[in-house]
Amino acid sequence: MLLFLVEGLFIAKQLEELRLRLPARNLGWVFPNETTAALLLEDAKRQVFNLVLEYRAPSPALYVSVTKLEGDARNAFQRSLENKVKGDLLSVAQLKLDRVVLLEFGVGTGFVGSDAARLLFELTGRNANLLLLETAEANLFSGRIVQAAREITNARNRFRTVRSGGWYMPPPPYEKLDPRHLSAAELRGALEDKPVQTWGKFVDGLGTTLMRELEHRAEVQNDAVLALLDLARNPSLSSEETLSEQARARSGAERLAELRKSLREPLEKRLKLLEKQFEDLRRAEESAVAALEWREWAETLLAYSRDVPSGAGSAELPSLYSAGTVRIPLEPELSAAQNANKLFARAKRREEVLEKLLIREEVRAMQQQRIHDLLEEVATASETRLRELLEVHSPNSEAPPPVGMRYRTSNGLEVLVGRNSKENELLTHRIAKSADIWFHVQGYPGSHVILRAQNKEIPFSDILEAASIAAWFSKARGSTSVAVDYLFAKHVWRPKGAKAGAVHFSHQKTVVVEPKIEEGGRKKEEGKVR
Repeated sequence: MLLFLVEGLFIAKQLEELRLRLPARNLGWVFPNETTAALLLEDAKRQVFNLVLEYRAPSPALYVSVTKLEGDARNAFQRSLENKVKGDLLSVAQLKLDRVVLLEFGVGTGFVGSDAARLLFELTGRNANLLLLETAEANLFSGRIVQAAREITNARNRFRTVRSGGWYMPPPPYEKLDPRHLSAAELRGALEDKPVQTWGKFVDGLGTTLMRELEHRAEVQNDAVLALLDLARNPSLSSEETLSEQARARSGAERLAELRKSLREPLEKRLKLLEKQFEDLRRAEESAVAALEWREWAETLLAYSRDVPSGAGSAELPSLYSAGTVRIPLEPELSAAQNANKLFARAKRREEVLEKLLIREEVRAMQQQRIHDLLEEVATASETRLRELLEVHSPNSEAPPPVGMRYRTSNGLEVLVGRNSKENELLTHRIAKSADIWFHVQGYPGSHVILRAQNKEIPFSDILEAASIAAWFSKARGSTSVAVDYLFAKHVWRPKGAKAGAVHFSHQKTVVVEPKIEEGGRKKEEGKVR
């Protein structure tokens, strides 16, 4: 695994290679994830490539890729890049040999144009950030911030804030030797009394990884200064990979590690929860032994109720199930029959708890085994498979609702179906979000059905599928065509004093559908999910 390689000399070489391909035509942005922006570019030779900006802290990366990348904007900042940075990439610049890069874009043309734009990329570890700056300033590395990918307030960093609308402050100035512009004699004069291991303090653009590479080259060449000049010309690790390949490999390895961590944490948390539930079952089994004794006491009290004195705090009676007698504690203010009924009730509650836990025991055992299998898979899975798993098991993804039947439309959107008035009530008033689509058959009793929007534009084909499901789970199932009302969930309300599941609504539209569940829909596990 390559180590952290976003260092000044490395970035400078990357930009030097990129400048040879500029100006480059802007073919549009894609966003593989929430902290990665990839700009598709076409150079003068008609070669198409991606400039990838990964602004994920603490592992930012900047590299060129010819791999096809996909993904829509995931947040407000990425949508701003789409709308405000449409012009060609004209130039790139670096602040000395610091980890600060500026990209200048021209005016965007087309049906909807855009002004010229400047993107400033700080590849500074835990402070990594991508900023959209105003273009009016003469100094490339200053200006007002139009929008920042990460807003940094005084609460996070009391020395330096980054806020939309504020003024961009570059990192503090410093004085170091630039090995690209000094001769061997000049470098020897400046560094001759300093151990090679300390040169990173005096030479610009060297970080931990390139310092190790410098020491390696110095040992091979037997001349540290010549090794430094060689590293300034070719700041890569000792391998046959190109700079971009090394950047991609380093970024990919770190990305895989983060994906695995993101998956392991919710799975391990779920595993601990299951272990606690198995512990609950063991305690319930122990309590069931006491419940059996309470039931025996209750039956004994009823059998010998005439022998129990009024107001007694206990009674010693012949045992119905063994030789000898049994002492039964009593509540003095209650009669023998009332004490017996209370014992029966206590025993029944304990037995019901055990029964419910036993019903779920097999399912929990299967879930436990499945999680162990998933953890084994996570340890070796590819990035594509990890992302597929993350869609289901991420702690940031929406948790499955605790009630109702669940289906998927052909396009993968989730449909929730209430099975009774209580579940209808919960789905409509507790689980549904304002932008979700609510369905109910017109003029017939039936399930409340929710089509979850998940911040996406819902295709009309999905609306028809959800309406067909609503018709299927209604008293109109036997009809060939059923009118179904649909509307945003925010337009549904509960009438004052009405029974569970009763609603009023407005702003509805109506479709006529056949009651059915599409073959393309995928039914998910029913019932409560803990």
